[in-house]
Amino acid sequence: MKKTIVVMLIAAMTAMLIAGCGNGQQSTAAEESVSETKEEAAEEAEEEEDEENYETGDASKDDPRNQDEIGEKELLVVSFGTSFNDSRRLTIGAIEQALADAYPEWAVRRGFTSQIIIDHVKKRDNVTIDNVEEALERAEKNGVKELVIQPTHLMEGYEYNDLMELVASYSDAFDKVSVGDPLLTSDDDFSAVADVVHEATKSYDDGKTAIVFMGHGTGADSNEVYSKMQRVFEDKGYGNYYIGTVEATPSLDDVMKAIDGKGYTRVVLRPLMVVAGDHANNDMAGDDDDSWKSVLEKAGYEVVPVLEGLGQLDDIRTIYAEHAKKAM
Repeated sequence: MKKTIVVMLIAAMTAMLIAGCGNGQQSTAAEESVSETKEEAAEEAEEEEDEENYETGDASKDDPRNQDEIGEKELLVVSFGTSFNDSRRLTIGAIEQALADAYPEWAVRRGFTSQIIIDHVKKRDNVTIDNVEEALERAEKNGVKELVIQPTHLMEGYEYNDLMELVASYSDAFDKVSVGDPLLTSDDDFSAVADVVHEATKSYDDGKTAIVFMGHGTGADSNEVYSKMQRVFEDKGYGNYYIGTVEATPSLDDVMKAIDGKGYTRVVLRPLMVVAGDHANNDMAGDDDDSWKSVLEKAGYEVVPVLEGLGQLDDIRTIYAEHAKKAM
């Protein structure tokens, strides 16, 4: 399913990894570069297609939140981003609006970490979205004194760490800077998110349906959040809930082994991601032979893909708002 250009990119980064193995620091840096390249591989593949063969929605309905006249208190919402216009509006945009509604004294602005997505949306739709550095420069230029940054990341992975380093370099530009926690940080977060996604999917729970979530996965230690969430599901008695990832473990193979022999006839697929973007539409629910939907159908299951990102759930947006409040 990955385009040729993505395979070439990852192969090139892997070659760098091998070349750097004589030195521990070089190896670590190369491993991080490979992981970061994979993190953007799906969106890179989409960007390489001159003509998309699917409709992503009307970009004009989404507010890029890059206006000036910010005021002295800014709440900057930082996301990886997506070029799927409807999903961006219904997930990231909805989170931003929820924060704006909860804290009207703060000017809510947007920053994306994926320059590939920013460039693609600009080229295709002529919509300008700030990257994080541009958003920070805008805040400084507009005289912001208090800056709260709320990431929509799921975990403290590579992207979150990069964000923290960049924010630190701007710390002298503001009187006060603070950063909210990602979605899955505390034990209470895990418990709350498990309950939210269970509530959103319990109508499918008929005793013969496995409810499977697709996470992204990462080479960072924070990939452990997926196995931890699986344990939380089990501890809460959500025995027919399973988690796999696209880029790491547990994999789809692991999920299929877990559901095999348990009498399931149907599988509901949902993204354990803030947005329902390229991974959800293609890797999870696409018609290619290696999509999760196709593989599971070939194994004999009825498959029901649900293209809804976590950001579309009210209670998930509430958790982000609570994290922002703690940061304030």
